Amino acid sequence: MNRNNIKTVILLAALGGLCLGIGAIWGRTGLVFGLVIGLVFVGASYWFSDKVAIAAARAVPVSEAQMPQYYEIVRDLTTRAGMPMPRLYVSPAAQPNAFATGRNPDHAAVAVTQGILQICSWSELRGVLAHEISHVRNRDILISSIAASVAMGITFLARMAAWSGLFFGGALGGGGGRRGEEENILGLLAMIILAPLAAILLQLALSRSREYEADRDGARLIGDGEPLASALAKLDTAASRIPMPGVRREMAGLYIVNPLAGRRVSMAGLFSDHPPIEKRIARLRSHEWAHRF
Repeated sequence: MNRNNIKTVILLAALGGLCLGIGAIWGRTGLVFGLVIGLVFVGASYWFSDKVAIAAARAVPVSEAQMPQYYEIVRDLTTRAGMPMPRLYVSPAAQPNAFATGRNPDHAAVAVTQGILQICSWSELRGVLAHEISHVRNRDILISSIAASVAMGITFLARMAAWSGLFFGGALGGGGGRRGEEENILGLLAMIILAPLAAILLQLALSRSREYEADRDGARLIGDGEPLASALAKLDTAASRIPMPGVRREMAGLYIVNPLAGRRVSMAGLFSDHPPIEKRIARLRSHEWAHRF
């Protein structure tokens, strides 16, 4: 079992355990309910995480007749990498960006936005697609897709806990300060506050090193780091001024550059799941990718 497969098992087990833990707040019935919710979330995270990402981006499949150069580039890259051809999509988003998703190289999808097709040359787009194909070959796509789904699940569970706490708390409030009720309320408050933070930290722990590795492997795949470096400079500038509506915070780590860069978020640097663009560009232009360690 490779490193990413181990991480996947840990993530899915953590999600299932979290559902059980929240359910336990309401006793045996809650525990059973938590088990059912956990099994649903774990199964959906594994089998449908790619569909969630594609739907969130409002991406649509394109044929080779519609975009022959797109297909030509990806076919060349996958042939070089010894991989099957992924499904290809285009998102209508004006922000230039791209991502890959799926369970494994046999069930992978790559999506680019209309924005990236407008500002990048085909040479630059080749560098971007080499990066995404490297994510697929390194099997990052399952772990990143599941991480996004787990983060969304944690946030959903926190909101569910908040709703149920308000509902049941109001119903029980007239009973007069019983210790058990106070402990439940404290547990719910901790869940409401800490769970979304845990979701963000989960994304941070998984994203940054994978981006550097995909940059390096993508440059090796085409034998040149400049196309991707040039594309990243354009994407970084555009992402800060062109918003991407509808992208959830938990899904942002899937994209080659942070799609939320233009939003005003407090402590944005701390909670950025992408490494600094200037460092990525510097590594590519220093030919660090050409050296094998």
